[in-house]
Amino acid sequence: MEVSNARNQSSKRKFDDTVSSSSNGVDLSLLEAIEKSQNTIEAVDTRTLKKLVLSFERRLKENIEARLKYPSQPDRFADSELELHEELHKLKVLAGAPELYPDLVSLNVVPSIVDLLNHDNTDIAIDVVQLLQDLTDEDALDENDEPARVLVDAIVDNSALELLVQNLHRLSESDPDENAAIYNTLATIENLIEVKPAVAELVCEKTKLLKWLLGKIKVREFDGNKQYASEILAILLQSSSVNQKKLGQMNGVDVVLQAVAMYKSKDPKSSDEEEMVENLFDCLCCLLMPLENKERFVKAEGVELMIIIMKQKKLAYASAIRAIDFAMTNYPPACERFVDVLGLKTAFAAFMGKIPISKKNKKERYQEELEERIVSLVASLFGGILRGSRRERLLSKFVENECEKIDRLMELYIRYSDRVKAETERLDQIEFDDLEMDEDEKYNRKLESGLYTLQLVAVILGHIWCSEHPQMRGRIELLLKQNKLSKNHVKDILQEYHDNIGDLDGPEEKERAQAKIQKFLTAL
Repeated sequence: MEVSNARNQSSKRKFDDTVSSSSNGVDLSLLEAIEKSQNTIEAVDTRTLKKLVLSFERRLKENIEARLKYPSQPDRFADSELELHEELHKLKVLAGAPELYPDLVSLNVVPSIVDLLNHDNTDIAIDVVQLLQDLTDEDALDENDEPARVLVDAIVDNSALELLVQNLHRLSESDPDENAAIYNTLATIENLIEVKPAVAELVCEKTKLLKWLLGKIKVREFDGNKQYASEILAILLQSSSVNQKKLGQMNGVDVVLQAVAMYKSKDPKSSDEEEMVENLFDCLCCLLMPLENKERFVKAEGVELMIIIMKQKKLAYASAIRAIDFAMTNYPPACERFVDVLGLKTAFAAFMGKIPISKKNKKERYQEELEERIVSLVASLFGGILRGSRRERLLSKFVENECEKIDRLMELYIRYSDRVKAETERLDQIEFDDLEMDEDEKYNRKLESGLYTLQLVAVILGHIWCSEHPQMRGRIELLLKQNKLSKNHVKDILQEYHDNIGDLDGPEEKERAQAKIQKFLTAL
């Protein structure tokens, strides 16, 4: 699961638009012209860099001295504070010369800049946040990967993560400047992660950012910072099992469920709010990777909530299906709960293609993704419910209405089989044209073209065949014959699946999964 860059950009545009619209008739073009005239400076080179740093350090020293000399007389150090603000503003020009970042670090000014996040004057801390955001912005860094890493390492090594998060706690969203600083703090953290992915775990280990983000998504009212908080949370969770487990221990599963529950019977009011809901479901799906969080999900009645959302057929419909599939994958208790709370009827309505229609899900790719997710959900149910009355209830779904669900299953099998066949022929032609492609790459290309869904359909067919139900077996054989196929075609798909099962979850899990597929191969 990835968080879209487009989502980042749209949320940033929203914040900028909000700020612009609150300028109360002030001529913004005039203000911009004045600002540009104030910021005019010669081309940035090493000499200019040293002048900027020297001037900054001089103003910083003057401010420190003035505050020490007149601690209870703000008017005596106000001028030095304004000058320090101007020097920090001037340093932003360095974002246009990222190749100089190693020189900036070697001048040992980063510790002084970062330490100002602790400044008693919140406005100075806000200046530093804006500076750090500008220096680490992906547009500024462009292709300067190594200089960027040098700067980010220095920023992180000087406790910037801790200070950025501490500063968050003293910023008020009721103040426009501080509200913007909250957004910019989150943007800076995202930038740091982009350059140095290890920051995603570091910031959760060293700070209380996760707690702050959970508090933010709890708020009922929607705003740009809540949206961005949900996005940062998704980024922190998407590639880190450590963060997933940590947030689970912080009651994170329950908090995220409460956040998505706000949309169980209503749709978001804007595209930005819609993206936030998607972010929240991304968070939920990431949280459902560790086994212990699946247990928390079931205990928090997450299964019931997802079924309610599916029944309401609002915008979160597909996201709820995705989340319940994550919960049930390799976790029988979630599958059992799903059956017990009458989820089969809702799931199989979707399986039969009875999905809510809206402007969004008229898109062909949306419907394909939903179809693939539903197939995965049904496969998860068969994998998690192996015996007893629940198994009988699941199998009976494929008998009712003259085996219409087997007809649907075979329709999917033929469609995805044709798609994979076309991709295989295309790849063979590429090899014929002397373009080298190893077996792993070929297999991955086939997976992307629909092989994975085809494999899941074949697994479901294997489960149904092993039930030894004569009516269902007869229907499968009839439909294969009508399409000029045999059981051997299904066996070939299962064999390829068997041979490519990885050991990501350990050798014992691989052996167990392969034994299950081997059982189908023997029975067919």
